[in-house]
Amino acid sequence: MKNHALSLALLSAAAAPCYAGFSFDAESGAVWTDRTDVRIPNEGGTFFSLADDLSADDPGAFFRGRATWHISPEHDVAVLVAPLEVDYAGSFDRPVSFNGADFRAGTPTTGLFRFDSYRLTYRYNFVRNDKVTFGMGITAKIRDAEVSLTQNGRTTTDTDTGFVPLINYQFAWRFARDFSLYSEGDALGAPQGYAVDVAGALQWHLTDNLAVRLGYRMLDGGADTDSVYTFNRFHYATVGATFQF
Repeated sequence: MKNHALSLALLSAAAAPCYAGFSFDAESGAVWTDRTDVRIPNEGGTFFSLADDLSADDPGAFFRGRATWHISPEHDVAVLVAPLEVDYAGSFDRPVSFNGADFRAGTPTTGLFRFDSYRLTYRYNFVRNDKVTFGMGITAKIRDAEVSLTQNGRTTTDTDTGFVPLINYQFAWRFARDFSLYSEGDALGAPQGYAVDVAGALQWHLTDNLAVRLGYRMLDGGADTDSVYTFNRFHYATVGATFQF
């Protein structure tokens, strides 16, 4: 009898569905520059704005992708790749000292701002049901940033690669059978600076496994340290799709 009961328990466990699954998310669209303020080095460099002193090649295109492992209803682990590169062109109305090099006023100049982001996120879902999902977690972010100026064939570049911890959240409200409101993001502030990457969207659930969305994203942040002063803000018009299996 005991052996029979044990066999039934083992068969039931083997037949029980496993929650663990995966989802893949792709997002693209247009991005506009709002703010790109730079002073490098912070002491001795010239303050300038790539957005105001030069002109951005707006709108630009972007793409980002995310893979998420849904370990259980409560636990998610995600990997995000989010590159960003914007070009600028124009001329300064005054001499500019940037990263030890001098740039003349009234001379054609091009600029580049690159901010590639790679993130690993763990999130705990406090609420997860047919209508509402809400979770919070932590993100380990590696940023690979670059600011460069080119004038008369000479290019001067400042690069910065570093680690940034962030607080993550995700919220979804399925207010109708085929539609939901969705928001997610990473953010954190410190005395030296802050980082914000948040988005909101309207999702259309085409099937149980596929949803498409239209939305808005804002990327904002920067640092004020002994070596650099950079603060930047970008606005995105987004289209995206999430496939889960």
